[in-house]
Amino acid sequence: METVAGPTRRVRQARVATAAIFAVHGAVTGSFATRIPWIQEHAGISAGQLGLALAFPAIGASLTMPLAARIGHRLGGRQGLRILLAYWTLALILPALAGNLVALCAALFVMGTAAGTSDVLMNALGVDVEEKMGKSVMSGLHGMWTTGALVGSAAGALAAHAALDARVHLAIASAVLTVAGVLICQGVLDVRSAPDENPPPRFALPPKSAVIIGAVAFCAVFAEGASLDWSAVYLRDVLGTSPGIAAASTTAFTCTMAVARLSGDALVRRFGSVSTVRAGGVLATAGGLLVVLATHPVMAMAGFALIGLGVSVVVPLAFAAAGRSGPTPSQSIAGVATITYSSGLVAPSLIGGIADLTSLTVSFGLVTLLALGLVAGAGVLRSR
Repeated sequence: METVAGPTRRVRQARVATAAIFAVHGAVTGSFATRIPWIQEHAGISAGQLGLALAFPAIGASLTMPLAARIGHRLGGRQGLRILLAYWTLALILPALAGNLVALCAALFVMGTAAGTSDVLMNALGVDVEEKMGKSVMSGLHGMWTTGALVGSAAGALAAHAALDARVHLAIASAVLTVAGVLICQGVLDVRSAPDENPPPRFALPPKSAVIIGAVAFCAVFAEGASLDWSAVYLRDVLGTSPGIAAASTTAFTCTMAVARLSGDALVRRFGSVSTVRAGGVLATAGGLLVVLATHPVMAMAGFALIGLGVSVVVPLAFAAAGRSGPTPSQSIAGVATITYSSGLVAPSLIGGIADLTSLTVSFGLVTLLALGLVAGAGVLRSR
């Protein structure tokens, strides 16, 4: 009995630590997202230029995510994640220091390399925890990511409402999250490769299974990224709201995502992944329509909240499916992550470019159409 109870307690403790790591990672994103209007104004750039700059995190992530598996192989999961997570939390201070478009693009590229590599390793550790727990936990882990983003965005909304300089706000957030991440990493599972296992390649094209899974996740990440990066700008520019209320729209979006992801594992076990994702696609489509037709801030905020609710479980299910689709979870996850991050690459530039040519309202018409893709493509995430 003792030989069984010990590992079980250890895995449960590792699940808690891994969930906390997801929360720290999400808090960085939430903190940054609410200060995008301040960063745009400080850099003196247009909506189209902001869209270009917001493509650079995805560029950095897509180029470096394949390296995450190699880092994990060389250093082990725990030490590799500790280093990459600290890299991510420290990179938070960079965008607020950028005084022009070129500097902002460079800062966001660095953020992307940190976000992508740490994302791959923490999801690989999450898949390992899920296998050892013997039940679905990935949606809950991603729910903790969104909870962290919610906390970060709530703090950012308060900072924006108080007109606090974003350089001060993000420097404080970076310091707190770096310390927390280093301490929490001690509790995660130290997944290591076998001594005779060949190191993963520095770069590899995603396998066919990752492409199929990633196509559905692409639609969800596009809607998620567009809403997270542009919701505050949308309320400010289209509906003329104050900076504090505009930032609160990001909070509403992340709040619904957090609730849905935290309860997502139970929903998937009861209704199945396909039905859950299809229902989510319907909700996200309805949310997109609310945003497009909004004449009042409350209506738009409700729309962003529904988008968050609808797309919430897609990415966790995609990563979980990817982690079981090949012999090396981190490589398979990196393949799907590269595709989904490419959605983050396309989304900001398309949203900003369409906004420059027409309006942000038309941009979110595209988001609404892609949300319909979840309804059509949910079958590829069918549980086996």
